[in-house]
Amino acid sequence: MDSVTRLRLLSRVAFACALVVARPAAGQITQAEYAARRAAFTGRVKADGVYLVLGAPEPKENYENFWQAQNFRYLTGFLEPDATLVIVRKDGKDRPLLFVQPKDPAQEVWTGERLGVDGVRTLGMEGRTAASLATVLDSLLAPGTPLFTVGDFSRGGADVPGPAGIRTRDDQVLEQIKARHRDVKVTDATREVMTLRGRKSPAEVALITMAAKVTARAHVEVLGAIAPDMNEFEVQALAEYTFRRNGGDRPSYGSIVGSGPNSTTLHYNRDDRYMRAGEVLNMDMATYYGGYSADLTRTVPVSGKFSPEQRAVYDAVLAAQLAAERQVKVGGTYRQMNDSAVAVLTQELARLGLIEAPNATYDDHGRAVSQYRLYYMHGLGHPIGLDVHDVDVYAGPGGFVEGSAFTIEPGIYVRANTVDLIPDTPANAAVRAKLAPAVRKYANVGVRIEDDYVVTAKGFDRITADAPRDPDAIEREMAKRRGVSARDAATVDAYRKIRP
Repeated sequence: MDSVTRLRLLSRVAFACALVVARPAAGQITQAEYAARRAAFTGRVKADGVYLVLGAPEPKENYENFWQAQNFRYLTGFLEPDATLVIVRKDGKDRPLLFVQPKDPAQEVWTGERLGVDGVRTLGMEGRTAASLATVLDSLLAPGTPLFTVGDFSRGGADVPGPAGIRTRDDQVLEQIKARHRDVKVTDATREVMTLRGRKSPAEVALITMAAKVTARAHVEVLGAIAPDMNEFEVQALAEYTFRRNGGDRPSYGSIVGSGPNSTTLHYNRDDRYMRAGEVLNMDMATYYGGYSADLTRTVPVSGKFSPEQRAVYDAVLAAQLAAERQVKVGGTYRQMNDSAVAVLTQELARLGLIEAPNATYDDHGRAVSQYRLYYMHGLGHPIGLDVHDVDVYAGPGGFVEGSAFTIEPGIYVRANTVDLIPDTPANAAVRAKLAPAVRKYANVGVRIEDDYVVTAKGFDRITADAPRDPDAIEREMAKRRGVSARDAATVDAYRKIRP
C-alpha cells in the first residue's frame, strides 16, 4: 500500500466549518476539507503573517511506535514524522508549505515508504524538505513579521519560559527560532485550533462512533471469559486484542482493569492481580479508530452474579448516569448534567448509609468538605475526539450542539480505609463512628459506569450501547461462558510466585 493510499484510509475525517466545502461520505476526508480547516484556522486569527504548526518528531528508536501530533494531524492529515506546516498569509490569502522528509530508499527500508516532497502536491500543498525549514523561515521572518505557532508547548506557553525541567521539544524548536529572529513577535495560536476541534463534523462523529462500537465489542468479548482466578492482565490482553482485530488503532489510554480493592483506584493500570470470587471488576478500556477515541467503563461481578451489596452500589451509580442523560440535548449544559448526577448520587449514598445526608459535610482542618466526595472524587465526564480527553464547544460558555461528543461517567468507590480519610478530630468523631459500619459493608466495591454520547437534533445517541450496562443484562452475558485459550501453566505459576 503506498503512502497516499494509507493516508486516505487512516485520515477519514471532515470538518464542517464556515467555509463551504463538498460534504464527504461519513468518515471520509478530502484534501479540500483539510484546506477548509486551515483556512478556518487562519481566518480565526485574522492576521497576515507566518503560521508555524509543528508535527511530532521521529521516535528516538525506529522500532518505537509513532503517533502524529493531533493539532498537526487535524490541519493536514499527514501521518509521517518530522513534518512541519508553514502557512504564509498575505493580504488575506494563504500559501501552505509542508516540510517533509525526502524520499530515501535506505531509510524507508526501516520505517516505511515516504510521501516525499513531490508527493505533497497530492495534498494540495507545496512541498519542501524538512532540512530547509530554518532557511525558509529566515527568509520569511523579516523584523516585525508576526509568527503564530501551534505545538506542544510547556505550561508557560510559547511566550512564557517555563521551568527548565519541563521544556518540550516544541519549546526548544521555538526558542531556536526566537534566538535568530529577536524582532519577531511570537503568538501561541494553539488555542485557535483547539477551538475548531471542539465542533465535531459528521465524519468525525462517524469515526468516534466506530471507535465506540469496536470498544463495546471488546467489552462484550471479555464478559464471556471473566472468572475467578483469572489475572487482570488476561482481561486487558483479550480486550486489546479485540480492539486491534476489529480495526482499532491502539488503546486510547493505559487500560484500567481493577478487581476487588483495585476497583476503587481511579487510574489503576498495573493490571496484574488474580481476581477472586465475590469481587467486582472495574474495566475502563477503549480504543482509537481512524485517529479518534472512545472511552468506556463497565463494572461487573467476577463470579458472574452481583452480591446484594454490589448491586446496591451499582444501581446507585446507574441512577446517577441516567439522571445526567436526561439533560443531554442541544443547548443543554455540562452543569445541568453534573447537578442532576450529584443530586442522585448524594441521595443514594445517604440511603446506603455511606454519608449522613445528601448535604452532609466533615471538617478538614477548618474547611467543610462534602461527605459524598469521599466516594466520588472525579468529574462527571469529558469530551472525546482526537484526544481521549478532547475539546468540545460545550466546554465554553455555550451548551451542547449537534455533534458534541463526550462521556458520562459517575462512580462510587468504597475504599476499605475511607474512614481514615476523615481527619481524626473531636469534630469528626461522630461522623467517623456513624459511617464506619457502612464502609465495612461495602468495602472494596468500586463502581464506575461510563458511556459515550453524541448530541443529535432529537436528543442524543449513546454510541457505546452495545456493551450491556443493565446489571441483569451483564449477568446474562456473563452466563454465556466462552472462555479463553488455556494459559501456559509454567509461566503462570512462575508469575504467581512473584505476584500472588
